[in-house]
Amino acid sequence: MPVLGRTKKDVLSEFRKSELLIAARAVFGKKGFHDASIEEIAEMAEVAKGTVYLYYKSKKDLYLEALRFGIGSLVKELKARADTPGSCLDVLRVLTHTKIVFFEENRDFFRIYYSELGKLPAHPAGISLVRDLYAEQAQVFERVLREGMKRREVRNLDIEKTAYAIADLTRGIATQRLLGMSKTRLEDDVEFILNVIWKGIAR
Repeated sequence: MPVLGRTKKDVLSEFRKSELLIAARAVFGKKGFHDASIEEIAEMAEVAKGTVYLYYKSKKDLYLEALRFGIGSLVKELKARADTPGSCLDVLRVLTHTKIVFFEENRDFFRIYYSELGKLPAHPAGISLVRDLYAEQAQVFERVLREGMKRREVRNLDIEKTAYAIADLTRGIATQRLLGMSKTRLEDDVEFILNVIWKGIAR
């Protein structure tokens, strides 16, 4: 029987895809795109190799979808945190903390996102995916900044460029931490980011 418009088959298909993406993220994160195999991913997901090809036409399709799945999880969490009560500075602190913690808790995904993404063959689908994922993160920061401007907490500036700059800065600090280049506490790195940002945008 359909449940809220979804059949049992739909639910099972969604579950299998989710399990495949989780397994793919782990295998790609450990071995990279070129050395990972569909067989390993299928084994980790506890499905037959043929089942993978029921959902994804190629290893690259699965790789791109694993990236989308991972960033989608981050964006979903950022959107939820963006509704945290408080000033613009308070919300930016929460979002910065959330993003850095996400990458520290998902190191396998981090390896895909930073180490391997640039090695993907130049392909319209890959380029479009990178652009879309980058934009989705920045748009969360942009929404918070626009609200801050309305409340006169943030001065008049190019909100879109500022949002992308914040997204890049948080990514840079997250990278330093995961590569062992930052020895400071998480809270100190978050405050460093906020100090750099807020001195440039506050009224």
